[in-house]
Amino acid sequence: MSHSGHKRTSDADLQQEHLMKNIQVIDGAVNCVYDIFAATEEEFALIFPQGQNIAFIDEVYGRGNEAALNRAFEAIWTRRVAKAQAMGIHGQLFYDLEEKKRFYPTRRDEEAENPGGHRLR
Repeated sequence: MSHSGHKRTSDADLQQEHLMKNIQVIDGAVNCVYDIFAATEEEFALIFPQGQNIAFIDEVYGRGNEAALNRAFEAIWTRRVAKAQAMGIHGQLFYDLEEKKRFYPTRRDEEAENPGGHRLR
């Protein structure tokens, strides 16, 4: 039951109540479809350190807590959000795109840089 007494019927309902954060997954596959998945605040915090919204999977696992991350991802992968229903993207998770790291030195999307160090925005 939600705080209003109504039964939640879907993850979309949770997202509407801002209890979930959306993560867009970007990988190096030619057929990458840039899916979006909903994560709880706790799951999101495991993937994205405080203030960051860009993550690379090798760095995520490099910080440790593999068992907790595996549990979090197992749950996250069950919560795909249709792009048209997404209420924003709160983080981007890169797989197999090592070359993208140089564009995000602070791991914050709004601070993305060109290779020469000049801001993209």
